[in-house]
Amino acid sequence: MSFRLRVLLLTVVLVATSSAATAWLTLQQANQALTSYVAASHRDVEDAVAELAAYGRTHPTWSGVEDPVQTLAGRLNQRIRVVDDSGAVLADSDVLAGRTARPTVGAPSLVDVRPVVAFPPGFDAYGRLRLVVASADAFYRGWIMTSCAADAGLDVRLVQVNGKPPYFEILGGAEAIRSACNRRAKEASRPRGPVDTRGKECLNRDNDAECLIGLLNEDLSAYAPKPVQVYLGALDEVPARGVPARAIGLAAAAVVLVTAVCAVLLSRRVLRPIGALTTASRTLATQGRADPVPVTGHDELAELARAFNRMAGSLAASEERQRQLIADVAHELRTPLANLRGYLEALEDGVMPPSRELFASLHEEALLQQRIVDDLQDLAMAEAGVLAYHRTTVDLAELAETVRTAHAAVAEAAGLTVEVRTDGEPTVYADPDRLRQVLGNLLRNAITATPPGGRITLTVTADGSAATVAVSDTGRGIAPADLPHVFDRLWRADPARGRGGSGLGLAIARQLVSDHGGTIDVTSTVGVGTTFTVRLPH
Repeated sequence: MSFRLRVLLLTVVLVATSSAATAWLTLQQANQALTSYVAASHRDVEDAVAELAAYGRTHPTWSGVEDPVQTLAGRLNQRIRVVDDSGAVLADSDVLAGRTARPTVGAPSLVDVRPVVAFPPGFDAYGRLRLVVASADAFYRGWIMTSCAADAGLDVRLVQVNGKPPYFEILGGAEAIRSACNRRAKEASRPRGPVDTRGKECLNRDNDAECLIGLLNEDLSAYAPKPVQVYLGALDEVPARGVPARAIGLAAAAVVLVTAVCAVLLSRRVLRPIGALTTASRTLATQGRADPVPVTGHDELAELARAFNRMAGSLAASEERQRQLIADVAHELRTPLANLRGYLEALEDGVMPPSRELFASLHEEALLQQRIVDDLQDLAMAEAGVLAYHRTTVDLAELAETVRTAHAAVAEAAGLTVEVRTDGEPTVYADPDRLRQVLGNLLRNAITATPPGGRITLTVTADGSAATVAVSDTGRGIAPADLPHVFDRLWRADPARGRGGSGLGLAIARQLVSDHGGTIDVTSTVGVGTTFTVRLPH
């Protein structure tokens, strides 16, 4: 399975799982909140209807209902609006609070405090009529007493007794007012009799019970409050409905789709440079070279591309150096071998007579080729890290003096003066034979580059962290353009000069010093001289 498909599938699975869990939790919380709101709204409606009904049972009209409406609105934290059957507003908590009345919402609830007569099962028609007539007298008396008490400014209490009809009790009034209300109730109830006069007409109908109750309520309308409708809430207070499961599913699907598209784009962004690197790597493996990979941005992929380009460039440079080394070695060996072959063929053919001088020249040429081969082997082993080192504590002053003594005869023959200068007690932990090889190479080069009458100085110093050996001469110097190449293998500043060495001495010296953890530098001025400085840690 490709990396892109893995990223896409993993992203889709993660997003789908998280979206499904989030959608399920959201739906559950929304439904729970909606259920709680509906239940609370039902309780508020029941409380409002019950309190308004209690007010209506003790008042002949709905006059003064503003106070209980305002109290209810504050206690329930709801907007309450009461209207009669004609639509006239009796009380509105918005108006009472000094605000503009807002539009109502939802269906109203009915508040009807008129009495209802219940007929026992199996009651005959005339029995229903007698029950309605008897109840009418009691109802009339109660509501007329309520109206009388209201006119007198008295309070009325409705008394509920289990198993018995409710009755009204006047509070806070004198006995005379109570008696007047009773007389008024008796006088008003006796002459009235829609149930007596028209009630018998109801007995001839199939719905005689409803007809009798309708006559009773019609007659009571002059005394009892009319039914009203109560609204709770306002249009701007309607809560958000529960989130539909379909909408949540569509939203989750949209999130998954967007995430999948983003994952595809991200995988393309990731895999495009990786594909370029893969192609370049295959080209490098099969052809030995590859064009640089395009690099954009500064992220990890861009850094990987830059690292690959550096690696490819380094490999190309290494191969180029290897080809150049082979060409240089072939060139170095071709000329002396051709000379040897020519002299040997001349001796074999008798063209040139043998002589001691000829054999000495041939022997010197063979030694030079042997030296080139030995130096190449040393350099290859040093660069491969397999050259053996036998380290011990070395006195650099003593080592410099040994090197000077070993090359004193050659220097004197060239008309040169070689001296050693020491400052302090420079000691290092190193291989003395390899350091002697380094200093010997530097000293031989200095002898070669210095004309007769010149001076070569080996200066040995020590400081807190390292010891330094500087080999200075008063020779012809090295041109600034040639200084970067002095440590290259088989490189000579003057190719036309005779071959006095292998051309590998400085390359070997730099590698040996580097293996000892040190550095070697060169400074030179044309016509003045050259100084090679070797710095080694204590």
